[in-house]
Amino acid sequence: MPTADEFRETLYRIFYEAFKQGQTAIEVNAGDLHARVGGYPGTNHRMPSCCSVMRAAMDPSAGDRVLSEPRRGQGATLTIRYTLPRAVKPAG
Repeated sequence: MPTADEFRETLYRIFYEAFKQGQTAIEVNAGDLHARVGGYPGTNHRMPSCCSVMRAAMDPSAGDRVLSEPRRGQGATLTIRYTLPRAVKPAG
């Protein structure tokens, strides 16, 4: 099953790829991120961990914002718009 570090590394890779393409923002969906890392959909998914990593990567002062979220806050429909470029936060 994917770990928080795997979600974080993949999310930062998405940021880097978008920045290299000249994008100034990127929208990331939790269901898509989890599927990219693996284990989703499935009965042993790690969606709460995926969503926590996505929220921890947010920098509201830079303009990051939640575009869509499920009623309970964690789920495949969580979508966050991140501004680019951005400083990558260290793991931990």
